[in-house]
Amino acid sequence: MTTMSSAAGNLQRNIYRVPFSGAKSTIPDKETVGSKAHNLMRMAACGLPVPPAFVLATDVCRGYLKHGATGIAGLSEAISRELEELGSLTNSEFGGGRRPLLVSVRSGAAISMPGMMETVLNVGLNSTTLDGLIRTTGNPRLAADCRRRFVQQYGEVVEGISPAAFVRSEAEFLKAEGARSIDELDTAGLNHLAQSFERVFEVECGHRLPADPMHQIAAAVEAVLKSWSSDRARTYRQMNGISEALGTAVIVQVMVFGNIGPSSGSGVGFTRNPANGRNELYVDFLANAQGEDVVGGRRTAGRLQDLAQRAPEAHAALIKARDLIEREFSDMQDFEFTVERGRLLMLQSRVGKRTPLAALRIANDLVMEEMITSHEALARLSDIVVDDIGEDRLCLHDSETPIAHGTAAGSGVAVGSAVFDISRLHAMRESGQPVILVRETAETGEIEALAAAAAIVTVQGARTSHAAVVARQLGKPCVVGCGSIIIAPSLRAAAATGHTISEGDVISVDGSTGEIFAGHHDVIRERPADLLQRVQAWRESAGAVHAANRPLRRR
Repeated sequence: MTTMSSAAGNLQRNIYRVPFSGAKSTIPDKETVGSKAHNLMRMAACGLPVPPAFVLATDVCRGYLKHGATGIAGLSEAISRELEELGSLTNSEFGGGRRPLLVSVRSGAAISMPGMMETVLNVGLNSTTLDGLIRTTGNPRLAADCRRRFVQQYGEVVEGISPAAFVRSEAEFLKAEGARSIDELDTAGLNHLAQSFERVFEVECGHRLPADPMHQIAAAVEAVLKSWSSDRARTYRQMNGISEALGTAVIVQVMVFGNIGPSSGSGVGFTRNPANGRNELYVDFLANAQGEDVVGGRRTAGRLQDLAQRAPEAHAALIKARDLIEREFSDMQDFEFTVERGRLLMLQSRVGKRTPLAALRIANDLVMEEMITSHEALARLSDIVVDDIGEDRLCLHDSETPIAHGTAAGSGVAVGSAVFDISRLHAMRESGQPVILVRETAETGEIEALAAAAAIVTVQGARTSHAAVVARQLGKPCVVGCGSIIIAPSLRAAAATGHTISEGDVISVDGSTGEIFAGHHDVIRERPADLLQRVQAWRESAGAVHAANRPLRRR
């Protein structure tokens, strides 16, 4: 019989630490620790500030998928050892009341799947650690904010509570308080909101939120492992030809707090523009926020200039980090970061999803910058029909003005019938007409709808949200943060700058400018001739080399 201790020992062999203690050349591969952890190790080895973490290898997930809970026997014991190590590195204690250690629990498959699997932040919070967090930070509002976030995220991810239950509770509370958003609540208000969330949790689950930090982390890890098999993850893998057998790694990382004050915040960025490929830093930043606020698509983010004004040292560090990670990975990167009291901390870097036009321009530029060879560039473009790439724009009269304007989150244009409900989208699609999905927010759980729509327009959200990233990858024009649009779902209509858009009305969307126009507009396509000529030159050069190296045929 396998004892608990020996089971923990078996699991221990599938646990790796960030930063990785070995040489850079021996960092475990992505198939072993997942892409996110592998890249974190590489960033740490380059000297970038990465919070300490440990990683449950993909083998752990495969064992869980095959054998269920018995496949991860001894997990709590192994995790406990690693938490002690994290505590010693950070002079803190998981579950302790004096200097409490809180952690995030994240997924990280070998192939990036943005927003398809789960994350739980602020794991380890209970009444004891909450008091400790207040003492160590001197910031009771931070503690209250982390509390309400943890209750909601743990409830949704671990217990499967519908997000709508918390949204209703939040809306009712804000109305009673006369507040427009959570940002307007003081410490007492946030604590009362957390209490109302705890009541939602108890009603929905039939029990109270677990207070034992070890119970919390074990449940969060299992929830992340389960999310590999979620409907949205399966759909994404089917759409992108990713093997079901890969499994995900799980990263348990020391929490850093972007919601600790005005010189703090969280952001997501691309080292180049993922919509058109231009060599410009493309960043969304939310002050006094945690990472899920940016990528979740429920809030409208600010820009790089906001970070420069609030935390100039972190801004300067981010500019340097951008160049370093792009050189390290030799490709455009999508990265996440937190600024904690003016200090930059890097949480992720991965190859950025991009439109075909952006892929073409980035490949050209990287060759020109001698970061990759033309042979590597052709390989990166092999899955794209390069000769079909073009830039689309709407044919507009000089006097024509948009009925709404948001943030451009993807290139290209689309003309189609407006629809405000996913079930109606599929019904209208069956008639063969292109459909533009107009929503308050877009969630990655709606990936099939995102794929079916000709374009996506959202009232809220950021251009680096998971839904916007997926829309770009799918080649869909996307406009987010259209705050002037007011949707009335029961009427199947929306108001936009004096115009009423009813379901079925034709609108034209420009994903490059963020503009939305009433009615049908013709689409003009322009070809990036210079870029295409360079690709053709590479092909001819590669063909000549291949011919020169071909063995002579004997007669």
